[in-house]
Amino acid sequence: KIEKAKPLKCGTFGATSLQQRYLATGDFGGNLNIWNLEAPEIPVYSVKGHKEIINSIDGVGGLGIGEGAPEIVTGSRDGTVKVWDPRQKDTPVANMEPVQGESKRDCWTVAFGNAYNQEERVVCAGYDNGDIKLFDLKTMSLRWETNIKNGVCSVEFDRKDVNMNKLVATSLEGKFHVFDMRIQHPTKGFASVSEKAQKSTIWQVRHLPQNRDIFMTSGGAGSLHLWKYEYPAQRSKKDSEGAEMGVAGSVSLLQNVTLSTQPISSLDWSPDKKGLCVCGAFDQTVRVLIVTKLNKV
Repeated sequence: KIEKAKPLKCGTFGATSLQQRYLATGDFGGNLNIWNLEAPEIPVYSVKGHKEIINSIDGVGGLGIGEGAPEIVTGSRDGTVKVWDPRQKDTPVANMEPVQGESKRDCWTVAFGNAYNQEERVVCAGYDNGDIKLFDLKTMSLRWETNIKNGVCSVEFDRKDVNMNKLVATSLEGKFHVFDMRIQHPTKGFASVSEKAQKSTIWQVRHLPQNRDIFMTSGGAGSLHLWKYEYPAQRSKKDSEGAEMGVAGSVSLLQNVTLSTQPISSLDWSPDKKGLCVCGAFDQTVRVLIVTKLNKV
């Protein structure tokens, strides 16, 4: 148990090796710190990353997941999304901020993806007004954007370390969207399917490490929902002008359970033990759960 002066909002081990297991955290003061948990008195890396609270953080290139540099992405209330390489002090390697004249939106969630070789990597960010933006770190450009008309609480690729395949985005009012990221149409972007899971906020989505077509959503009504994505017979078709476009599949509910009267705000699967997961809720309880029969779906 380690206590710090500033409240912490988010954390990740994703940019570190399994041997080191350094924890990167974002706090209410806009600071990004990396901690060696064996000697946690002083951070091994520290930067005043943002002007306001860091809402979300993700890491890639460590833990044997994803090719390329060990990088950390932070999303903040100040409207910016920044990518950090802990080997480079003080300045981010990428900074995605609103263009001049554009109002800044509160960034609620960030996620890495497409890190399948040394060159490719993307960052997906979700904002309070429903904007979803996909930044290509290879070309340092905005690759795609859309709006799901509702605050984006969580985004996650089904895998960080493969060619982009699927992305799930969850929203403030109980809907989630699954985007097929295999084919990007020049004007229509990515094909997607949406599902109204419940009436309350879907706080988080997490894909099963052993099967990327199964994912869990955690809800504001204290519930967990387990979903399976079914691919269509053909994942692409040609439009009237001959351009290739994606075809969305369908989503089915496998199981759901209500654990609390309070929102379940965080969730994670075990990478080793299939079906083992942990969740944290506003009732200040951490629950460890096991999902069985996952080998049969």
